[in-house]
Amino acid sequence: MTTCDLSDKSCVPCEGGVPPIEGDDARAMMKDLHDDWQLNDAATELRRRMEFKGFAKPVYHANLAAWLADQEGHHPEILFGWGYIELTFTTHAIGGLSENDFICAAKWDKLVG
Repeated sequence: MTTCDLSDKSCVPCEGGVPPIEGDDARAMMKDLHDDWQLNDAATELRRRMEFKGFAKPVYHANLAAWLADQEGHHPEILFGWGYIELTFTTHAIGGLSENDFICAAKWDKLVG
């Protein structure tokens, strides 16, 4: 699977009932994302932080992340402030990572280059 494959997919609603992507499988999927994405120790969250000079670019990126979330129906935690934005993806319905998280991360990578 490549980033292009993930970014060409669309999220599907997840209401539970499927196992989360864990451990080695999650780490293998990380290879298809930008190197700045981090997997937390429990392999339940994907996080990427980007840094900028000033406040405007983080705000623009936060708006772009909100637009992406609305398009995909899958919503990250978006933190931003002067000089940074941080996105965290997880699928709360399953208590971990789903393919949707990786799809949205790949789409983010494609949007921001």
